[in-house]
Amino acid sequence: MRLSNRVLALKPSSTVAVMNKAKALKASGVDVLNFGAGEPDFNTPEPAKRAAIAAINANNTKYIDTPGDLASRELLAKLLTERSGVPGVTKDHIIITAGVKMALYLTFQALFDEPASEGERREMLLPVPSWVSFAPMARLAGAKIVELVTTPEADFKVTPAQLKAAINPRTRVILFNSPSNPCSTMYTESELRALAAVIADAGKTIAPDLCVVSDELYQNIVFGSVKHFSIGACPEIAERTITINGPGKSFAMTGWRLGWASGSGDFGKSIVGAMTKLQGQSITCVPGFSLAAVRAALTECSAELETMRAAFAKRADLIFTLLGALPGVKVARPIGAFYVFPDISAHLGKTSPAGKKLTGAAEFAAALLDEKLMAVVPGEDFSSEIGHKHIRMSFACDEAQIREGAKRLGEFIAALR
Repeated sequence: MRLSNRVLALKPSSTVAVMNKAKALKASGVDVLNFGAGEPDFNTPEPAKRAAIAAINANNTKYIDTPGDLASRELLAKLLTERSGVPGVTKDHIIITAGVKMALYLTFQALFDEPASEGERREMLLPVPSWVSFAPMARLAGAKIVELVTTPEADFKVTPAQLKAAINPRTRVILFNSPSNPCSTMYTESELRALAAVIADAGKTIAPDLCVVSDELYQNIVFGSVKHFSIGACPEIAERTITINGPGKSFAMTGWRLGWASGSGDFGKSIVGAMTKLQGQSITCVPGFSLAAVRAALTECSAELETMRAAFAKRADLIFTLLGALPGVKVARPIGAFYVFPDISAHLGKTSPAGKKLTGAAEFAAALLDEKLMAVVPGEDFSSEIGHKHIRMSFACDEAQIREGAKRLGEFIAALR
């Protein structure tokens, strides 16, 4: 029995694979340090949990509207308008989905077609390194991925000149993720406005269907040097921009599997309407009682949010200092989210104490797990061009683990020959 070509061509998520392997080792009694999972080590705030329990006790367990209940969509529209400055957003411009991944999946399905010929395939411009699932989900929808390679020297950010040179008549989507997974760097407001100007100009000339997909999942996890700015707040591209967000990372609600997508004006209603049709023919809707938890998180949990943000800020400084002190390791300072993407290329070509040749990040990560019981994510799936030189480490863990992880990584590097 043959499976579909789309499934046969799809690679598993490397981040999920590392997380699952580390969990399995830990469950078997192995003292493994897991730096693979992008999941806060905090619990969901109590007001959010109480709100969901109250909703269940009130029997709010039936189907809700496919794009989400009215109260939640109105709240999200209000926050996008008042806090993020995105114009022209109402309840009709919002769809609530089963996680940010589903929001992205539906977005790509609504924007791309499987072409009749390879030459007609529309493109998604993807600044890399980028989160491992962006490209596979877009390819599933029929997109051709064009990587815009960034460097540590440029804080892993694409420039207006680079973007302008890449846009062509086949360009359909440019994706931004700020703060970034895996790099934890951010675009400033002035940088995003400069990129928006390029996009607006191209949209009037060579790429009339050009859209921006802005993944802002880490919006609330920023450490002060750069203020978060939504590119959808730029009026010249507001009606080209789909903003993606969710409560999972900011409010330690990853397992609730909730996210949302929004747009502005007529374009926003159109894209959300298309995504609503897709959702209606797939999951129907999200659990209504879970949205009571989201509303409570967004309106009642600012103190808990600040506690988590402050903890991540301290951990960011710690891991940057410790990794930066290791020989041959180069790391950009994290200013948002909770990752580092160190360059370990100085140690490629060496051999581990167990005799494993470290030809790339995948071999480096495998040997580190086997020989020092430390799980990191190899960088290959974050960028086909430069990923082999990097590993990703999540610092969504306590300071003791960060210190022990830096110690084990230092011991591993020192033993290489």
